[in-house]
Amino acid sequence: MAVLVTGGAGYIGSHMVLTLLEAGHEVVVLDNLSNASQESLRRVELLAGKAPVFIKGDIRDRHCLDALFAEHSISDVLHFAGLKSVGESVAEPLRYYENNVAGSLTLCQAMAAAGVYRLVFSSSATVYGDGHPMPIHEGLPTGRPANPYGHSKLMVEDVLRDLAKADEHWSIALLRYFNPVGAHESGRIGEDPNGIPNNLVPFIAQVAVGRRDTLSVFGNDYPTPDGTGVRDYIHVMDLVDGHLAAMQVLTSQRGVSTWNLGTGRGYSVLEMIKAFETVSGQHVSYKVADRREGDVAECWADPTLARQELGWEAMRGLEEMLADTWRWQQANPQGYSD
Repeated sequence: MAVLVTGGAGYIGSHMVLTLLEAGHEVVVLDNLSNASQESLRRVELLAGKAPVFIKGDIRDRHCLDALFAEHSISDVLHFAGLKSVGESVAEPLRYYENNVAGSLTLCQAMAAAGVYRLVFSSSATVYGDGHPMPIHEGLPTGRPANPYGHSKLMVEDVLRDLAKADEHWSIALLRYFNPVGAHESGRIGEDPNGIPNNLVPFIAQVAVGRRDTLSVFGNDYPTPDGTGVRDYIHVMDLVDGHLAAMQVLTSQRGVSTWNLGTGRGYSVLEMIKAFETVSGQHVSYKVADRREGDVAECWADPTLARQELGWEAMRGLEEMLADTWRWQQANPQGYSD
């Protein structure tokens, strides 16, 4: 039996594939390479000593999915495929709903037809919306997400709950990420966004390595200690370990379970810039810009439930997150195109 990883050539997906291979799993990757490079999987093979099966395809393509499930014996699906830029989702909402929502529907239909019912879904802390007291725990109600990206994740969560309610075969984990950063300690795989980065840490790293001139800090008038947005940053390797733990739990329980994957500590944009300068020894030039539509002032996790029910907690601190990011960026200043 194999694990299907949708979006497995992307940032989080490639680290997940490596971890699965090292844990002894057979892995099938489905990725349309719209925001990823197959080079990541070549490097994963070098690190793991074995390769996943790679299929270039789209989760919206039912024919492709049916052929995949017919050819490979799949036990679990880890669903990372989807668009993930907050700002882009505000500008192109239909594209986000088509990819993230319609794609997930097609995937679930194909899974059910193939008799595959264990699914770990890559969700987001954005589903909580704004206005909650910090830290955020799973008992809080979901809100009206501040952007179409977050709304698309919440819509899929709602679909999956309804699906599990209607069919008791399903075992589903909803993993609500906070802000994944970092890279594999080897520096061989990491985050390589297409075009201008939408997330803070890869943008900081590209400025530090000389690929970008200046970082834009979107807003310094938030109700936070230094006026800039506060987020919970989690190392990507801790994040994928959380998926392994969720997969294990799903083997013995049915229905839907929800867990936050975060550290429980928030850092502001300015704190992140200063910390990266300390780790890298490089100056990071920045300028303050207007607030970005769809952003919230602060967001960090209460990870207690994941610790209690999954036996998981984030082990890597901010210095390690940024040091691993810098190692990747220095070794790959142009990402996978070097």
